[in-house]
Amino acid sequence: MTRMIVCALRSSAFIRVPYTKKLGQVNVGKLPYNHFLVNLEEKVSSMNPTTTSENVPLAETAVPDTFNTNQIFTIAGGHFVHDTYSAFIAPLLPLLQERLATNYALTGSLAIFAQLPSLLNPLIGYLADRVSLRYFVILAPAITATLFSILGIFNSYLVIALLLLAGGVSIAAFHAPAPAMIGRLAGKRVGTGMSIFMASGELGRAVGPIVAVAGISWFGLEGLWRLMFVGWAVTAVLYWRLHDVSARTDTKPAGLHEAWPQIRRFFPVLGWIMLARSGMVVALTTYLPLYMQDEVEVSLWLAAAALSILEGAGVAGALFSGTASDRFGRRRVLVTLTLVSPLLSLLFIYSPGWLAIPLLIALGLTAVAPTPVLLAVVQDAFPDHRALANGIYIGLNFLIRALAIWVIGWMADSVGLTTAFVLGSVAALLSVPGVWFLPRHRTLKNT
Repeated sequence: MTRMIVCALRSSAFIRVPYTKKLGQVNVGKLPYNHFLVNLEEKVSSMNPTTTSENVPLAETAVPDTFNTNQIFTIAGGHFVHDTYSAFIAPLLPLLQERLATNYALTGSLAIFAQLPSLLNPLIGYLADRVSLRYFVILAPAITATLFSILGIFNSYLVIALLLLAGGVSIAAFHAPAPAMIGRLAGKRVGTGMSIFMASGELGRAVGPIVAVAGISWFGLEGLWRLMFVGWAVTAVLYWRLHDVSARTDTKPAGLHEAWPQIRRFFPVLGWIMLARSGMVVALTTYLPLYMQDEVEVSLWLAAAALSILEGAGVAGALFSGTASDRFGRRRVLVTLTLVSPLLSLLFIYSPGWLAIPLLIALGLTAVAPTPVLLAVVQDAFPDHRALANGIYIGLNFLIRALAIWVIGWMADSVGLTTAFVLGSVAALLSVPGVWFLPRHRTLKNT
């Protein structure tokens, strides 16, 4: 309507303005119409709350690099509790091995069943780019807590495997959309956001073994189910804080065919790095309680404590690595971590017992720390398919991890657990050259 009025006024050569004696006004009998109309249009534009002076919607001019602290820490808190329960499996393996009378390969393979649903991660990620999957993030802590807390009730390998398989679905449902949510909520500080997210998970995995062993001491293996109610309470909190937070991108994602060339270039190289490191990482995070109990001959409490020390140091490593990669570059940080951690792992295997705790702390700071950086690299490389790319990464990571769990278990049965640890550490050195083959991105540069 205003534009129509302006157009009508343009038909006149001059606009008459009435004389007034009010303060601030001057006597103008006639004004050139161009000067008047320009001022009128500026007034109209300033009165429209949905546009800027350049007629651009405010939604499009919002600051894109806002770091949403409250929402990020809410998701990170859910990650902490969720991974506390998913960390029950490793400290329970010695007890389950004794109960089920299985060898290393079969015992370690129980963890594989929790990894198999990782095949769903690319699909979940693809959906998360298009529809909001926030309820996956909200409900996962309660479901995971329930399934992992009732493992001690059953004496059947098949039933325990099925429970872990269902728990793996819950794990996949949480980990595919959650990092993509962090990536969008962190703005340009993706590395920092991923560090907070991964540090919370590492803290959960550090606390989990101690919580599991404490629960067994209080209630027995069969009474571990009493711990699941904390997970339900956390789901209630997540619903309260996140039920109106979108879990998908604000922009329409590009088609999958547009992302395929980048997927084809990026993930083979990333898979190389992950595969080379997998033996060492699996040995430390899955078989460490068995190694400490069978090879070092310590109690279950000390075996669980060793894993907690490793994962606890991993919290600091995860916080440092992602933030450092924002400042110094992803590639430089990745090269440092992938080179130092295998050397520390070999030193841990052959060092005297009094060095075990310092070396476990050093391993936590380095061996676990590359994960937030790799997640940030994935988010950087796929800004329009963050959930899909994260789903592919998580799926690939879990599949490689499942393979490594079986291989390390098979080698432990064949040549001994210590030799399996050594071979995994040596193979991890092959990940160093892979870092230099990652597709170049501005955040991957050394400078």
